[in-house]
Amino acid sequence: MAEQLNGTLDQSLMSTLPMEKLPESKSVIRFQDCDPFNHLNNSRYIDYFINAREDHLLRFYGFDIFKIVRETGMGWVVGQHQISFIRPVALMETVRIKTRLLSYSKHSILIESLMLDTENEGIRSLLWTQYFYYDLKKKSVSAHDKEYLEFFEKIHFPHQGELSFERRNLEIRNAEVTKS
Repeated sequence: MAEQLNGTLDQSLMSTLPMEKLPESKSVIRFQDCDPFNHLNNSRYIDYFINAREDHLLRFYGFDIFKIVRETGMGWVVGQHQISFIRPVALMETVRIKTRLLSYSKHSILIESLMLDTENEGIRSLLWTQYFYYDLKKKSVSAHDKEYLEFFEKIHFPHQGELSFERRNLEIRNAEVTKS
């Protein structure tokens, strides 16, 4: 398996790129993703967040999850989403999406994603996603290989304080109220 990992984790690229622990990108909210009120449809937030995280992994770390699945038959599947809609996002609005690895274990990772506006750092939505490392051939959860755990340690950006979605959501909402 280590030989397979060496081919899927671009070690040269990862060693030359700075290990950004809170990568960010921008997205424009498209018509087909909006509801009749011209707000981003609740179900589409997750698509924007997952697409941003995939882009962040490739752009900032050279970590190609699709290549890993093709070459090893192993990948990450969503086990749970927790989402909070803080303020609406409008049609054709440009948003910034930040993602980070909050925690990881032998079998899973927890990613935090924030959607923000581009003007005053206002947070529009918070998403926590737990992914499980999955063996497609055996159809079961598997343990992360040593190389992945080492990579996770390099990009891990834990939350200070209690690791609770409800508490994190409350922190953000309280901070948003004080900005208003």
